[in-house]
Amino acid sequence: MSRVPRFRISEDSALPGAALEAWRRDGLLVIEGFVPPGDCDALRQSADQLVDAFDPSEVATVFSTHSHEHAASEYFETSGDKVRFFFEENVLDDRGLLTRPKAVSINKMGHAMHDLVPAFQEFSYHPRLVALAEFLGFDDALVIQSMLIFKQPGIGGEVTWHQDGTFLLTEPQSVTGFWFALEDADLSNGCLWVLPGEHHKGLRQRFRRVGGMLQIEDLGAAEPFDLRRKVPLEVPQGTLVVLHGR
Repeated sequence: MSRVPRFRISEDSALPGAALEAWRRDGLLVIEGFVPPGDCDALRQSADQLVDAFDPSEVATVFSTHSHEHAASEYFETSGDKVRFFFEENVLDDRGLLTRPKAVSINKMGHAMHDLVPAFQEFSYHPRLVALAEFLGFDDALVIQSMLIFKQPGIGGEVTWHQDGTFLLTEPQSVTGFWFALEDADLSNGCLWVLPGEHHKGLRQRFRRVGGMLQIEDLGAAEPFDLRRKVPLEVPQGTLVVLHGR
């Protein structure tokens, strides 16, 4: 198991040259202390307010008017310019109604908080993120999707190995994920796992619409993930992990 290097922003808001080398080599970059604790807390507080205001019956209406599978796909597919909530597996009954309290049923919310929710908008367009994107070589970076993962205790399906470029397609491939630890993340509460250097092997799958449904299509060209090299990223609150789309 290899160790992933970690970096910190200097007092003049700069990263060392070794950080860029690590990014190109590993396809990921770990920057500790990137987000001040107060900013992390503000985002979590904003998320809590959104959850409190969320009416789960809105989702029940969607699920009751179509087949469960089709409604789930449509609810997801049309969420790009909205703030929607996505539940954990097995918390909805056949009518689409919750079987447990909503606050401990939500898997994530997305996908347009960066444009629609003031706290997330201020955070997403902060000059420190603009500077980092430029450091990584992006001339015209765009924020196209935002998510908050709740990591509920005692529930949740497996998140399988994947590449962000599978779900967000650009030509040429340029998708880059900025993952922020709003609280300490370790093995006990579901930290990230990564495969350093795997981005050199190409994209393995693509998300496509088939017969009105969204499906994963295997591209067949790339090698399987080499899970012998997997590394857990246990990080403190405020850490940013930059992830290559492949």
